Amino acid sequence: MKNKRLSLQQRLTDWMTGRLRAVFPDMDFASVEMQVQPTANPQFGDFQWNAAMKLAPRAGKKPRDVAGALVGSVPPPEGVARLEIAGPGFVNFYLDDASLARELMEMEADERLGVPEPGRGHRVVMDYSSPNVAKPMHIGHIRSTVIGNALDRLHRFMGYDVIADNHLGDWGTQFGIIIMGYRHFLDREALANAPVEELERVYRVSYERSKEDEEWLNQARAELVKLQAGDPDNLALWEEFIRLSKQEFDRTYKRLGVSFDIERGESWYRDRLAGVISLLKERGLYEESEGAGVVKLDAEGLPLSIVRKSDGGYNYTTTDLATVISRVEEFNPDRIVYVTDERQQLHFRQFFAIAAKLGFKVKLEHVWFGLMRLPDATFSTREGNVIKLERLLDEAVSRAREMVRAASPDMPEENQELVAEAVGIGAVKYADLSQNPQSLVTFTWEKALSLEGNSAPYLQYAYARIASVRDKYHEQFPGRNFLDYPIVLGEEVERRLSILLTRFGDVLVTATNACRPNYLADYLYDLSQIYSAFYQNVPFLKAQDGVRESRIRLCDLVARTLRTGLALLGISSPDRI
Repeated sequence: MKNKRLSLQQRLTDWMTGRLRAVFPDMDFASVEMQVQPTANPQFGDFQWNAAMKLAPRAGKKPRDVAGALVGSVPPPEGVARLEIAGPGFVNFYLDDASLARELMEMEADERLGVPEPGRGHRVVMDYSSPNVAKPMHIGHIRSTVIGNALDRLHRFMGYDVIADNHLGDWGTQFGIIIMGYRHFLDREALANAPVEELERVYRVSYERSKEDEEWLNQARAELVKLQAGDPDNLALWEEFIRLSKQEFDRTYKRLGVSFDIERGESWYRDRLAGVISLLKERGLYEESEGAGVVKLDAEGLPLSIVRKSDGGYNYTTTDLATVISRVEEFNPDRIVYVTDERQQLHFRQFFAIAAKLGFKVKLEHVWFGLMRLPDATFSTREGNVIKLERLLDEAVSRAREMVRAASPDMPEENQELVAEAVGIGAVKYADLSQNPQSLVTFTWEKALSLEGNSAPYLQYAYARIASVRDKYHEQFPGRNFLDYPIVLGEEVERRLSILLTRFGDVLVTATNACRPNYLADYLYDLSQIYSAFYQNVPFLKAQDGVRESRIRLCDLVARTLRTGLALLGISSPDRI
C-alpha cells in the first residue's frame, strides 16, 4: 500500500460532508469547518463532528435536529460501530475495534506509515539559515536554521520537490569595514586557530574606529567601491572571507544534520540589480524621493520602499527582487518560503507587494519567528557579547554526556559520545521546534534536557525503551515473529494509542501546510505519554500468547512513528540512552 487510501479522520470528514450535500443540497457551507476531530474524552466516542451548531441557522433548524437529519436514519460509515448524537448536536463516532486494528496493520505494512504525498508535482524553494560571512553563527541563527530545516524535511516527506537555498549575507557595506580591519588589525595566529572569530574581531575593531574617525570610514567606503568594481586584491580577500566562513558554517551544519541544495549569497545576484531598477522604471513603479529610488505602496497600506539608496547603492529589497526573478526563471517554483525573524516582517510585506505589482504569480510566504534568548542574556554582534552557536552545542553535548554516563555507565565510551551528541543536539533543536515559531523562546537547560517533560530526551528515551522491549521479546521468544499474529484491541488504553497512531498522516499534513513544526512535536509528546500509560498499565512480555504479540506490534508501530516524526524534526533516535 502506498497512499492509496485517505486517512481514517479524513474519510469520516468526507462522509459527513457527503451526508450534508445529500440532505441539504442547497446549503452553502463552504465557510464552515467540517473536519471531524478526535475526542478529548473517550466516553464521548473516538471522533466527533460539531459543525451542527454553525449550520443550524442556515438550515432553519435546531442543531440537534440538523445532526439527526444527517445521521439519524443511515448506517454508520465503514469502520464505525455506531453513531451517537449528544448534547446540543454533537455527532460522536465509536470505531469498530476490528476495523481499527486493520487500519493499524495497513499503516504498519506501508514504509511511509500511510502518510500521503499531497505535494507531488509542486516545487518549493525554501530559503533559511542565511548567516553573514565573516561572522560566527550565534544563537540568533538557531531558529531560522532549525525551523527552516524541519520545514524542508516535512515538505520533502510530503512529496514536494524542495530546493533548499542558504542565502548567505556575502555582499554589502560591511566588507569595506572588514577589509580595512583585516589590513590593519589582523592577528595571523588567531586567524589560523579561529578564522571566523578573528574576522569578526577585526570587523568589530574597524567598525568602532569608523564611528570615531571619519577618514577611516571614508577609506572603508573606498575599499567597498573598489570591491564592487572588481579590484583583484579586494576580490581575493572577499573570496577568502567566504571560504573561511563556509568552512566553519559547514562544520556547524554537519553537527545539526542540515544540508542545502544550493548556497547562493547576495553576491550571486549583484549583476542583476541594475536590471531590477530598469524593470521597475519600465513598469512605472520607480520614483525619485530625496535622491533615493523608491516604490510607493500607499494602495497596500504600506510605507514606501527604498530600492536604490541616495548614494546609488542597492539594498535588501533590490537584492530580494533580483533573487525572486532568478528563482522563477531557473526553478519555476509554486512557492518560495522565507524563514527569518520577526523583525523583517515589514521588509517582506513590502518586497512581496512589489513582486505582486511586477506580476509574479509565484506564492511568496514569510515564515517569521520570535527570538530565542538565554535567561538574562542579550545578543549584539557588533558589541561582541554574542553567544556562539557552536559553543551552545558543545555545552549541550557536554551536559548530555553526563546524563548518558549516569544512565548507562556500562555503555562503551565511543557509543556514549555518539548518544551524547544525538541527545544534546536534539535537546537544543526540540527546545525550539516544540514552541510556536512566533513566540519568544527563553532557552533553559533544565527544560531542554529534562527526561520527564516535553523534551527531546523524553521522546528519545521513549523510543529507546520500546527498542528495549523488542529486544527482550526476541531474547525470550527466539524464532518467533510478532508480525505473524494479528493486532487485537482489548484495553481502552490500546484503543487510545491506536487512534492516535492513525492520526500521524493528518498531523503531518497540518504541520506542513501551516509551517508549524510544533504541531508535530505536540503529537509526538502526546503519543509518548499515551504509550507510557499503555506500558505501565497492561502486561507485555507476560501476557498470553497472541495478546503479547499484538502489544509488541503496537509498540513497534509507536517506535516507527516516533523515529519518523523525530527524523522530520531533524532529531535522531538512539536505540539506547
